[in-house]
Amino acid sequence: MSSTTDPELIDKTTTDIAYLMENDEEALRLEIKTDIEAVRDEARWCGLKPGMRVLDAGCGPGLVTSILHEFIKPNGFILGVDYSTKRVEYANKKYANRNEIEFYLHDLRKPLKDIGTFDLIWARFVLEYNKKEAAEIVKNLQSIIRPGGLLCLLDLDYNCLTHYELSKPLESALFAIIGILETKYNFDPYIGRKLYSYLFDINCEKIESLLKAHHLFYGKVDENQIFNWTKKVEMAAHRLPEIISVYPKGKEGFIRDFNSFFLNPRRFSYTPMIICKGAKPYPFS
Repeated sequence: MSSTTDPELIDKTTTDIAYLMENDEEALRLEIKTDIEAVRDEARWCGLKPGMRVLDAGCGPGLVTSILHEFIKPNGFILGVDYSTKRVEYANKKYANRNEIEFYLHDLRKPLKDIGTFDLIWARFVLEYNKKEAAEIVKNLQSIIRPGGLLCLLDLDYNCLTHYELSKPLESALFAIIGILETKYNFDPYIGRKLYSYLFDINCEKIESLLKAHHLFYGKVDENQIFNWTKKVEMAAHRLPEIISVYPKGKEGFIRDFNSFFLNPRRFSYTPMIICKGAKPYPFS
């Protein structure tokens, strides 16, 4: 396959979609927040092996794609797909490696054509941003898996909602924010619990599931997570003025109170991660 920087391999029907966290530092945030060892553990569980042809669906800036590539060497190939022009351009500059790692601009809500079939497809933190279209995306991905190949779905459940001890105003604001994100921004904080059923509904075989902690914060937190969560709170305050404007002392008060909570070593926060994998059935199996 030729490099996806070639014009004929760019999906010209794709336009950048309103992305909840979009800002000038988003590629940096996505890289900084990535726990490389956690991704490696998830890749082992999902079954990546040398020589596989792999699709990273929703590849973002490409760091995770490059980590997955470690597991399929030698003779493996991985294609990262994302619907953000900025993410794909960043990934091509930093991680593309002709004949081993390539990146492709495409909206996963549309059928994937002319890119061949794959031994394994990995979709990590993708479906949560596509509440209405999640089941359709899963079907689109299954269509390009070879019989016997694996579809691996990795996402969060009860996302950003489990913290102790929040003040009443801060707790009310966070739940209101998540409610608006669901209705206005197509975000699904409960997508993790749905992954098994998505695989079941497309007749996957040998379905397995794993529950683990993605976030588990107590005591002191490191600088990377402070940056990650600060950006989340800043974007929430920016995008949802209808919630933040009525918060005590407005945007400044909301950001100050959350930072005070998050930097307090007494705080306890966690977010469950659910991983499901299933094999595409052979015809007439």
